[in-house]
Amino acid sequence: MNRALRLGYEVAAQAARVTAVIAAQLAPQTDAKSLRALSARRGIRSRYRAWASHRARHCPLLWMHAPSVGEGLQARPVLELVRSRHPELQIAFTHFSPSAESFARGLDVDFRDYLPFDSAGDARAALDALQPTALVFSKLDVWPVLTELAHARGVRLGLVSATLASASSRRSSLASAILRDAYAMLDAVGVVDSADAERLVSLGVRPGAIVVTGDTRYDQVWSRSARTNRAAPPLLQLHADRPTVVAGSTWPADEAVVLPAFETVRRLPLLRDARLIIAPHEPTDEHLQPIQRWATTTGLTLARLADADRSTDVVLVDRVGVLGDLYALAHIAFVGGGFHDAGLHSVLEPAAFGAPVVFGPRFHGSRDAVLLLEHVAARSAADVPSLADAFTAWLVDHDLRRSAGEQARELVRRGLGAAERSLGLIEGLLEV
Repeated sequence: MNRALRLGYEVAAQAARVTAVIAAQLAPQTDAKSLRALSARRGIRSRYRAWASHRARHCPLLWMHAPSVGEGLQARPVLELVRSRHPELQIAFTHFSPSAESFARGLDVDFRDYLPFDSAGDARAALDALQPTALVFSKLDVWPVLTELAHARGVRLGLVSATLASASSRRSSLASAILRDAYAMLDAVGVVDSADAERLVSLGVRPGAIVVTGDTRYDQVWSRSARTNRAAPPLLQLHADRPTVVAGSTWPADEAVVLPAFETVRRLPLLRDARLIIAPHEPTDEHLQPIQRWATTTGLTLARLADADRSTDVVLVDRVGVLGDLYALAHIAFVGGGFHDAGLHSVLEPAAFGAPVVFGPRFHGSRDAVLLLEHVAARSAADVPSLADAFTAWLVDHDLRRSAGEQARELVRRGLGAAERSLGLIEGLLEV
Protein backbone atom coordinates (compact mmCIF):
# COMPACT_ATOMS: atom_id res chain seq x y z
CA MET A 1 0.00 0.00 0.00
CA ASN A 2 1.54 3.34 -0.97
CA ARG A 3 2.09 6.05 1.64
CA ALA A 4 -0.83 8.28 0.63
CA LEU A 5 -3.29 5.40 0.56
CA ARG A 6 -1.94 4.09 3.86
CA LEU A 7 -2.45 7.50 5.47
CA GLY A 8 -6.02 7.70 4.21
CA TYR A 9 -6.71 4.15 5.42
CA GLU A 10 -5.35 4.98 8.90
CA VAL A 11 -7.45 8.17 9.08
CA ALA A 12 -10.56 6.13 8.23
CA ALA A 13 -9.74 3.59 10.96
CA GLN A 14 -9.23 6.34 13.53
CA ALA A 15 -12.51 7.95 12.50
CA ALA A 16 -14.23 4.62 13.07
CA ARG A 17 -12.79 4.49 16.60
CA VAL A 18 -14.26 7.93 17.36
CA THR A 19 -17.58 6.92 15.83
CA ALA A 20 -17.65 3.85 18.10
CA VAL A 21 -17.96 6.11 21.14
CA ILE A 22 -20.99 7.84 19.65
CA ALA A 23 -22.49 4.58 18.41
CA ALA A 24 -22.29 3.10 21.92
CA GLN A 25 -24.82 5.70 23.00
CA LEU A 26 -27.16 5.05 20.06
CA ALA A 27 -26.95 1.25 19.72
CA PRO A 28 -29.40 0.40 22.54
CA GLN A 29 -32.02 2.48 20.72
CA THR A 30 -31.72 0.80 17.35
CA ASP A 31 -31.36 -2.58 15.66
CA ALA A 32 -29.01 -1.12 13.02
CA LYS A 33 -26.24 -3.67 12.51
CA SER A 34 -23.69 -1.02 11.57
CA LEU A 35 -24.19 0.86 14.83
CA ARG A 36 -23.95 -2.32 16.86
CA ALA A 37 -20.73 -3.24 15.04
CA LEU A 38 -19.24 0.12 15.94
CA SER A 39 -20.43 0.29 19.53
CA ALA A 40 -19.14 -3.23 20.28
CA ARG A 41 -15.61 -2.00 19.67
CA ARG A 42 -15.69 0.61 22.38
CA GLY A 43 -13.12 -0.45 24.98
CA ILE A 44 -11.90 -3.33 22.83
CA ARG A 45 -8.20 -2.74 23.59
CA SER A 46 -8.93 -3.09 27.30
CA ARG A 47 -10.76 -6.38 26.73
CA TYR A 48 -7.83 -7.81 24.79
CA ARG A 49 -5.33 -6.64 27.41
CA ALA A 50 -7.46 -8.13 30.18
CA TRP A 51 -7.25 -11.55 28.53
CA ALA A 52 -3.46 -11.32 28.08
CA SER A 53 -2.92 -12.74 31.57
CA HIS A 54 -4.52 -15.99 30.36
CA ARG A 55 -2.04 -16.39 27.52
CA ALA A 56 0.06 -19.48 28.18
CA ARG A 57 3.38 -18.34 26.72
CA HIS A 58 4.73 -21.87 26.33
CA CYS A 59 1.81 -22.90 24.09
CA PRO A 60 1.31 -22.00 20.42
CA LEU A 61 -1.81 -19.92 19.79
CA LEU A 62 -3.96 -20.09 16.68
CA TRP A 63 -5.89 -16.90 15.94
CA MET A 64 -8.67 -17.46 13.43
CA HIS A 65 -10.76 -14.61 12.06
CA ALA A 66 -14.12 -14.94 10.31
CA PRO A 67 -16.05 -11.75 9.53
CA SER A 68 -19.58 -13.12 9.83
CA VAL A 69 -21.58 -16.28 10.47
CA GLY A 70 -21.06 -17.71 6.97
CA GLU A 71 -17.31 -17.56 7.25
CA GLY A 72 -17.57 -18.72 10.87
CA LEU A 73 -19.36 -21.84 9.71
CA GLN A 74 -16.44 -22.50 7.39
CA ALA A 75 -14.01 -22.02 10.27
CA ARG A 76 -15.87 -24.15 12.80
CA PRO A 77 -15.07 -27.68 11.53
CA VAL A 78 -11.41 -26.71 11.33
CA LEU A 79 -11.42 -25.26 14.84
CA GLU A 80 -13.10 -28.41 16.15
CA LEU A 81 -10.39 -30.56 14.59
CA VAL A 82 -7.65 -28.33 15.98
CA ARG A 83 -9.16 -28.56 19.45
CA SER A 84 -9.58 -32.33 19.35
CA ARG A 85 -6.18 -33.14 17.78
CA HIS A 86 -4.14 -30.50 19.63
CA PRO A 87 -5.68 -29.80 23.05
CA GLU A 88 -2.39 -28.21 24.13
CA LEU A 89 -2.93 -25.26 21.79
CA GLN A 90 -4.71 -22.05 22.67
CA ILE A 91 -7.27 -20.72 20.20
CA ALA A 92 -8.55 -17.19 19.64
CA PHE A 93 -11.54 -16.44 17.41
CA THR A 94 -12.55 -13.01 16.17
CA HIS A 95 -15.38 -11.76 13.99
CA PHE A 96 -16.46 -8.47 12.49
CA SER A 97 -20.25 -8.61 12.30
CA PRO A 98 -22.67 -8.50 15.28
CA SER A 99 -24.53 -11.41 13.67
CA ALA A 100 -21.59 -13.66 14.59
CA GLU A 101 -21.54 -12.71 18.27
CA SER A 102 -23.86 -15.50 19.43
CA PHE A 103 -22.17 -17.92 17.03
CA ALA A 104 -18.78 -17.16 18.60
CA ARG A 105 -20.12 -17.97 22.06
CA GLY A 106 -20.80 -21.52 20.91
CA LEU A 107 -17.21 -22.20 19.89
CA ASP A 108 -14.74 -24.08 22.08
CA VAL A 109 -12.05 -21.40 22.05
CA ASP A 110 -9.97 -19.67 24.70
CA PHE A 111 -10.68 -16.12 23.55
CA ARG A 112 -13.48 -14.63 21.46
CA ASP A 113 -14.27 -11.02 20.59
CA TYR A 114 -14.78 -8.58 17.78
CA LEU A 115 -11.83 -7.84 15.51
CA PRO A 116 -10.49 -4.38 16.41
CA PHE A 117 -10.44 -1.63 13.84
CA ASP A 118 -7.60 -2.04 11.37
CA SER A 119 -5.52 0.81 12.77
CA ALA A 120 -1.89 0.43 13.76
CA GLY A 121 -2.67 1.05 17.42
CA ASP A 122 -5.52 -1.44 17.64
CA ALA A 123 -3.63 -4.08 15.68
CA ARG A 124 -0.57 -3.75 17.95
CA ALA A 125 -2.76 -4.00 21.05
CA ALA A 126 -4.39 -7.20 19.77
CA LEU A 127 -1.07 -8.76 18.75
CA ASP A 128 0.52 -7.82 22.09
CA ALA A 129 -2.34 -9.48 23.98
CA LEU A 130 -2.77 -12.65 21.92
CA GLN A 131 0.84 -13.25 20.87
CA PRO A 132 -0.36 -15.55 18.07
CA THR A 133 1.79 -18.20 16.46
CA ALA A 134 -0.43 -18.19 13.37
CA LEU A 135 -3.20 -15.90 12.15
CA VAL A 136 -5.63 -17.57 9.76
CA PHE A 137 -8.46 -15.84 7.90
CA SER A 138 -11.60 -17.64 6.76
CA LYS A 139 -12.62 -17.30 3.11
CA LEU A 140 -11.24 -13.93 1.95
CA ASP A 141 -11.32 -11.29 4.69
CA VAL A 142 -7.67 -10.20 4.99
CA TRP A 143 -6.96 -6.95 6.86
CA PRO A 144 -3.90 -5.10 5.52
CA VAL A 145 -2.56 -3.32 8.62
CA LEU A 146 -3.05 -6.30 10.92
CA THR A 147 -1.48 -8.59 8.33
CA GLU A 148 1.54 -6.33 7.84
CA LEU A 149 2.23 -5.96 11.57
CA ALA A 150 1.71 -9.68 12.23
CA HIS A 151 4.06 -10.56 9.38
CA ALA A 152 6.72 -8.19 10.79
CA ARG A 153 6.53 -10.08 14.11
CA GLY A 154 7.04 -13.45 12.46
CA VAL A 155 3.42 -14.57 12.82
CA ARG A 156 2.59 -17.19 10.19
CA LEU A 157 -0.35 -16.14 7.99
CA GLY A 158 -2.97 -18.29 6.30
CA LEU A 159 -6.32 -18.38 4.53
CA VAL A 160 -8.75 -21.33 4.47
CA SER A 161 -11.75 -22.11 2.26
CA ALA A 162 -10.61 -19.24 0.08
CA THR A 163 -12.90 -18.41 -2.80
CA LEU A 164 -13.24 -15.36 -5.02
CA ALA A 165 -16.09 -14.69 -7.41
CA SER A 166 -15.11 -13.48 -10.86
CA ALA A 167 -17.15 -10.30 -10.31
CA SER A 168 -15.85 -9.63 -6.78
CA SER A 169 -15.25 -5.99 -5.86
CA ARG A 170 -11.88 -7.07 -4.46
CA ARG A 171 -10.64 -7.25 -8.02
CA SER A 172 -11.15 -3.50 -8.50
CA SER A 173 -8.15 -1.17 -8.82
CA LEU A 174 -8.72 0.49 -5.43
CA ALA A 175 -9.20 -2.78 -3.55
CA SER A 176 -6.12 -4.23 -5.21
CA ALA A 177 -4.04 -1.20 -4.21
CA ILE A 178 -5.14 -1.61 -0.58
CA LEU A 179 -4.97 -5.39 -0.28
CA ARG A 180 -2.31 -6.67 -2.71
CA ASP A 181 0.59 -6.46 -0.23
CA ALA A 182 -1.45 -8.27 2.44
CA TYR A 183 -2.35 -11.13 0.12
CA ALA A 184 1.29 -11.42 -0.94
CA MET A 185 2.33 -11.92 2.70
CA LEU A 186 0.19 -15.02 3.19
CA ASP A 187 2.26 -18.13 3.87
CA ALA A 188 -0.39 -20.74 3.05
CA VAL A 189 -3.73 -20.45 1.26
CA GLY A 190 -6.25 -23.28 0.98
CA VAL A 191 -8.57 -22.58 -1.97
CA VAL A 192 -11.90 -24.14 -2.85
CA ASP A 193 -10.92 -24.99 -6.43
CA SER A 194 -8.41 -24.23 -9.18
CA ALA A 195 -10.44 -21.34 -10.59
CA ASP A 196 -10.26 -19.64 -7.19
CA ALA A 197 -6.51 -20.23 -7.19
CA GLU A 198 -6.09 -18.33 -10.46
CA ARG A 199 -8.19 -15.41 -9.26
CA LEU A 200 -6.35 -15.20 -5.93
CA VAL A 201 -3.02 -15.07 -7.72
CA SER A 202 -4.37 -12.04 -9.55
CA LEU A 203 -4.98 -10.43 -6.14
CA GLY A 204 -1.36 -10.92 -5.16
CA VAL A 205 -1.25 -14.35 -3.49
CA ARG A 206 1.98 -16.19 -4.32
CA PRO A 207 1.30 -19.28 -6.46
CA GLY A 208 3.61 -21.37 -4.29
CA ALA A 209 1.49 -20.62 -1.21
CA ILE A 210 -1.68 -22.09 -2.72
CA VAL A 211 -3.08 -25.58 -2.31
CA VAL A 212 -6.57 -26.78 -3.29
CA THR A 213 -8.26 -27.95 -0.09
CA GLY A 214 -11.97 -27.59 -0.90
CA ASP A 215 -14.74 -25.89 1.02
CA THR A 216 -15.08 -26.72 4.73
CA ARG A 217 -18.77 -25.81 4.65
CA TYR A 218 -19.44 -29.24 3.15
CA ASP A 219 -17.99 -30.84 6.27
CA GLN A 220 -19.91 -28.44 8.49
CA VAL A 221 -23.35 -29.01 6.99
CA TRP A 222 -22.83 -32.77 6.73
CA SER A 223 -21.87 -32.93 10.39
CA ARG A 224 -24.87 -30.86 11.42
CA SER A 225 -27.30 -33.01 9.47
CA ALA A 226 -25.80 -36.13 11.04
CA ARG A 227 -26.14 -34.87 14.61
CA THR A 228 -29.59 -33.29 14.26
CA ASN A 229 -31.90 -34.82 16.84
CA ARG A 230 -35.27 -35.33 15.18
CA ALA A 231 -36.80 -36.42 18.47
CA ALA A 232 -36.09 -33.07 20.15
CA PRO A 233 -38.02 -29.80 19.94
CA PRO A 234 -38.81 -28.10 17.67
CA LEU A 235 -38.57 -31.00 15.20
CA LEU A 236 -40.61 -33.36 17.37
CA GLN A 237 -43.52 -30.97 17.79
CA LEU A 238 -43.63 -30.21 14.06
CA HIS A 239 -43.00 -33.68 12.64
CA ALA A 240 -45.94 -34.73 10.53
CA ASP A 241 -46.62 -36.40 7.21
CA ARG A 242 -47.43 -33.11 5.48
CA PRO A 243 -45.84 -31.80 2.26
CA THR A 244 -43.50 -29.18 3.70
CA VAL A 245 -41.65 -26.26 2.17
CA VAL A 246 -38.96 -24.77 4.40
CA ALA A 247 -38.08 -21.24 3.28
CA GLY A 248 -34.85 -20.19 4.94
CA SER A 249 -32.99 -16.88 5.27
CA THR A 250 -35.66 -14.96 3.39
CA TRP A 251 -35.83 -11.23 2.77
CA PRO A 252 -39.01 -9.26 2.01
CA ALA A 253 -38.14 -9.43 -1.71
CA ASP A 254 -38.12 -13.23 -1.45
CA GLU A 255 -41.34 -13.33 0.56
CA ALA A 256 -43.10 -11.22 -2.07
CA VAL A 257 -42.71 -14.25 -4.37
CA VAL A 258 -42.71 -17.19 -1.93
CA LEU A 259 -45.95 -16.35 -0.13
CA PRO A 260 -48.22 -16.02 -3.19
CA ALA A 261 -46.53 -19.05 -4.75
CA PHE A 262 -47.39 -21.06 -1.64
CA GLU A 263 -50.98 -19.80 -1.85
CA THR A 264 -51.15 -21.18 -5.39
CA VAL A 265 -49.87 -24.55 -4.19
CA ARG A 266 -52.42 -24.71 -1.39
CA ARG A 267 -55.28 -24.25 -3.84
CA LEU A 268 -54.41 -27.52 -5.59
CA PRO A 269 -56.57 -30.47 -4.40
CA LEU A 270 -53.54 -32.74 -3.91
CA LEU A 271 -51.69 -30.16 -1.81
CA ARG A 272 -54.33 -28.65 0.46
CA ASP A 273 -52.41 -29.90 3.47
CA ALA A 274 -49.08 -28.38 2.36
CA ARG A 275 -47.18 -26.55 5.08
CA LEU A 276 -44.78 -23.62 4.98
CA ILE A 277 -42.01 -23.12 7.53
CA ILE A 278 -40.49 -19.70 6.97
CA ALA A 279 -37.37 -18.34 8.67
CA PRO A 280 -36.63 -14.70 7.79
CA HIS A 281 -32.97 -13.74 7.67
CA GLU A 282 -33.59 -10.96 10.19
CA PRO A 283 -36.47 -12.06 12.47
CA THR A 284 -37.35 -8.60 13.78
CA ASP A 285 -40.97 -7.68 14.49
CA GLU A 286 -40.86 -5.30 11.53
CA HIS A 287 -39.99 -8.24 9.30
CA LEU A 288 -42.32 -10.80 10.88
CA GLN A 289 -45.53 -8.77 11.06
CA PRO A 290 -46.21 -8.59 7.29
CA ILE A 291 -46.00 -12.38 7.12
CA GLN A 292 -48.48 -12.67 9.96
CA ARG A 293 -50.88 -10.27 8.20
CA TRP A 294 -50.55 -12.27 4.98
CA ALA A 295 -51.52 -15.51 6.72
CA THR A 296 -54.58 -13.83 8.22
CA THR A 297 -55.81 -12.66 4.81
CA THR A 298 -55.38 -16.14 3.30
CA GLY A 299 -57.13 -17.98 6.10
CA LEU A 300 -54.08 -20.11 6.87
CA THR A 301 -53.26 -20.90 10.47
CA LEU A 302 -49.99 -19.32 11.57
CA ALA A 303 -47.96 -19.70 14.75
CA ARG A 304 -44.52 -18.66 15.82
CA LEU A 305 -42.06 -21.48 16.31
CA ALA A 306 -42.52 -21.99 20.05
CA ASP A 307 -46.32 -22.26 19.69
CA ALA A 308 -46.52 -24.23 16.44
CA ASP A 309 -47.54 -27.88 16.21
CA ARG A 310 -48.25 -30.44 13.52
CA SER A 311 -51.56 -28.80 12.56
CA THR A 312 -50.04 -25.35 11.90
CA ASP A 313 -50.15 -24.31 8.24
CA VAL A 314 -47.49 -21.60 8.44
CA VAL A 315 -44.71 -21.80 11.02
CA LEU A 316 -42.99 -18.45 11.50
CA VAL A 317 -39.45 -18.84 12.84
CA ASP A 318 -38.79 -15.86 15.09
CA ARG A 319 -35.25 -16.66 16.24
CA VAL A 320 -31.89 -17.51 14.74
CA GLY A 321 -29.80 -20.66 15.11
CA VAL A 322 -32.48 -23.28 14.37
CA LEU A 323 -32.84 -23.15 10.60
CA GLY A 324 -30.11 -25.73 10.04
CA ASP A 325 -32.18 -28.27 11.99
CA LEU A 326 -35.55 -27.28 10.51
CA TYR A 327 -34.32 -28.28 7.06
CA ALA A 328 -34.70 -31.87 8.33
CA LEU A 329 -38.47 -31.39 7.88
CA ALA A 330 -38.23 -30.11 4.31
CA HIS A 331 -39.64 -31.93 1.33
CA ILE A 332 -38.45 -28.85 -0.58
CA ALA A 333 -36.22 -26.02 0.58
CA PHE A 334 -36.43 -22.46 -0.68
CA VAL A 335 -33.23 -20.53 0.07
CA GLY A 336 -33.52 -16.76 0.29
CA GLY A 337 -31.40 -14.03 -1.19
CA GLY A 338 -31.98 -14.84 -4.84
CA PHE A 339 -34.53 -12.01 -5.14
CA HIS A 340 -32.44 -9.68 -2.95
CA ASP A 341 -29.32 -7.59 -3.52
CA ALA A 342 -27.41 -9.26 -0.66
CA GLY A 343 -26.98 -12.46 -2.67
CA LEU A 344 -28.04 -16.06 -2.21
CA HIS A 345 -27.64 -17.67 1.20
CA SER A 346 -26.28 -21.16 1.82
CA VAL A 347 -27.88 -23.87 -0.30
CA LEU A 348 -25.69 -26.57 1.23
CA GLU A 349 -27.58 -26.85 4.53
CA PRO A 350 -30.82 -28.20 2.97
CA ALA A 351 -28.84 -30.22 0.42
CA ALA A 352 -27.12 -32.09 3.25
CA PHE A 353 -30.55 -33.25 4.44
CA GLY A 354 -31.43 -34.50 0.97
CA ALA A 355 -33.87 -31.72 0.18
CA PRO A 356 -34.08 -30.38 -3.39
CA VAL A 357 -33.54 -26.64 -3.43
CA VAL A 358 -35.29 -23.71 -5.10
CA PHE A 359 -34.01 -20.14 -5.24
CA GLY A 360 -34.47 -16.87 -7.09
CA PRO A 361 -32.75 -15.65 -10.26
CA ARG A 362 -29.74 -13.98 -8.59
CA PHE A 363 -27.73 -17.10 -7.94
CA HIS A 364 -24.76 -16.84 -10.30
CA GLY A 365 -22.38 -15.71 -7.55
CA SER A 366 -23.02 -18.97 -5.69
CA ARG A 367 -20.77 -21.80 -6.83
CA ASP A 368 -22.87 -24.31 -4.87
CA ALA A 369 -26.13 -23.20 -6.46
CA VAL A 370 -24.64 -23.64 -9.93
CA LEU A 371 -23.41 -27.12 -9.01
CA LEU A 372 -26.83 -28.13 -7.68
CA LEU A 373 -28.47 -26.95 -10.89
CA GLU A 374 -25.98 -28.93 -12.96
CA HIS A 375 -26.83 -32.06 -10.94
CA VAL A 376 -30.60 -31.50 -11.34
CA ALA A 377 -30.87 -31.05 -7.58
CA ALA A 378 -32.11 -27.46 -7.68
CA ARG A 379 -34.29 -25.10 -9.67
CA SER A 380 -34.23 -21.36 -10.13
CA ALA A 381 -37.51 -19.44 -10.31
CA ALA A 382 -37.90 -15.90 -11.62
CA ASP A 383 -41.45 -15.09 -10.52
CA VAL A 384 -44.54 -16.36 -8.70
CA PRO A 385 -45.81 -18.75 -11.42
CA SER A 386 -42.42 -20.41 -11.97
CA LEU A 387 -41.85 -20.79 -8.23
CA ALA A 388 -45.32 -22.29 -7.76
CA ASP A 389 -44.57 -24.70 -10.62
CA ALA A 390 -41.28 -25.76 -8.99
CA PHE A 391 -42.97 -26.35 -5.64
CA THR A 392 -45.81 -28.29 -7.25
CA ALA A 393 -43.63 -30.51 -9.44
CA TRP A 394 -41.54 -31.76 -6.52
CA LEU A 395 -44.36 -32.00 -3.99
CA VAL A 396 -46.59 -34.02 -6.30
CA ASP A 397 -44.00 -36.29 -7.96
CA HIS A 398 -42.37 -38.22 -5.11
CA ASP A 399 -39.91 -40.08 -7.34
CA LEU A 400 -38.73 -36.87 -8.99
CA ARG A 401 -38.30 -35.21 -5.60
CA ARG A 402 -36.46 -38.20 -4.15
CA SER A 403 -34.07 -38.31 -7.09
CA ALA A 404 -33.29 -34.59 -6.81
CA GLY A 405 -32.79 -34.89 -3.07
CA GLU A 406 -30.42 -37.80 -3.46
CA GLN A 407 -28.39 -35.84 -6.00
CA ALA A 408 -28.22 -32.88 -3.59
CA ARG A 409 -27.00 -35.02 -0.71
CA GLU A 410 -24.48 -36.85 -2.92
CA LEU A 411 -23.03 -33.52 -4.05
CA VAL A 412 -22.38 -32.59 -0.42
CA ARG A 413 -20.91 -36.01 0.35
CA ARG A 414 -18.41 -35.68 -2.49
CA GLY A 415 -17.22 -32.36 -1.09
CA LEU A 416 -16.19 -33.79 2.29
CA GLY A 417 -12.59 -33.72 3.50
CA ALA A 418 -11.80 -30.03 3.25
CA ALA A 419 -11.65 -29.67 7.03
CA GLU A 420 -8.96 -32.34 7.29
CA ARG A 421 -6.95 -30.78 4.49
CA SER A 422 -7.31 -27.33 6.07
CA LEU A 423 -6.16 -28.75 9.38
CA GLY A 424 -2.98 -29.95 7.67
CA LEU A 425 -2.40 -26.47 6.30
CA ILE A 426 -2.79 -24.95 9.76
CA GLU A 427 -0.59 -27.58 11.40
CA GLY A 428 2.11 -26.55 8.93
CA LEU A 429 1.75 -22.91 9.96
CA LEU A 430 1.88 -23.82 13.64
CA GLU A 431 4.64 -26.41 13.10
CA VAL A 432 2.84 -28.96 15.28
